Order: sequence, then C-alpha cells, then structure tokens
Amino acid sequence: MVRGFVYLTAVVDVASRRVLAHRVTITLEAIHAKEVIEQALARYGTPEIVNTDQGSQFTAEEFTSVVLAAGCKLSMDGRGAWRDNVFVELLWRSVKYERVYLKAYDTVSAARAGIADYLDWYNTHRSHSSLDGLTPDEKYFAGLPQMKLAA
Repeated sequence: MVRGFVYLTAVVDVASRRVLAHRVTITLEAIHAKEVIEQALARYGTPEIVNTDQGSQFTAEEFTSVVLAAGCKLSMDGRGAWRDNVFVELLWRSVKYERVYLKAYDTVSAARAGIADYLDWYNTHRSHSSLDGLTPDEKYFAGLPQMKLAA
C-alpha cells in the first residue's frame, strides 16, 4: 500500500499449492483467520493437518477451536522455523513481487480486488516447476478421485 498495511490470510493446499480461501484485511484479528479456515473447510473438506505459524490470530482459541472441532490436527511452526510453512511463505513472496510491489495500491478495496485477481490467476494460469509445469488448479483437480461416467 502507498500508505498503511493490509494483511493476507490464506489457506493453501500443500500438495498442489492451490489457494483454497483467502482474505485481505487491515488487522490481524483471529476472526479473519477463523472465517478463512471455515470457508476452506466448507468448500474443500477436512484435511488431516492444518499448519500455521505462531501468529496471535492462529493461536487464539477462536481459531484453534474451529480447527480442532473439525477433527484436524493443529501444527504450528517453531519460532523462526520458516521452512515449516514454506509453501505459504513462497506464496507471500509471489504475491508481493508479482503484484503488490508493482501496483502500490492506494486503497484497501483496490488491494483486495487486485490480490483476489492475482490469486485467481495464480491458481489457474501460473505454472510451477515443482509441479512439473502444472498450475495449482491442474495439480489439485488431477488428484481428486475420478467420478464414474453415467451410461
């Protein structure tokens, strides 16, 4: 932002790097993290493990109770252990260098719209060498069980 900050909270599927849900806010309150994880759980089901860093929004009972009530194990990175959360850190780097630093948004609404547009492009069009040149969407949907064809 030209003035001030916005914060991005995202749920990322580790296997495909696909962003399942996200929110751009002006505060780091637990309610935002809670709503993003609830959205991801409702749309994509329950993972075995939810990994976060140790930010106050993720250690708050408001967030942890949702994760644990869904039947997920909760894993939090050790202090300074960036590699435990490397997929989200790589996403942050991509968002910053490929969109945010190039745009220097004037308003929060412009940042929200621009970041949402970028994440849609990231999922559908940005190939990844670590995914053998596939996009996150291609990798994610290829890993889902095949439906039987109707006669």
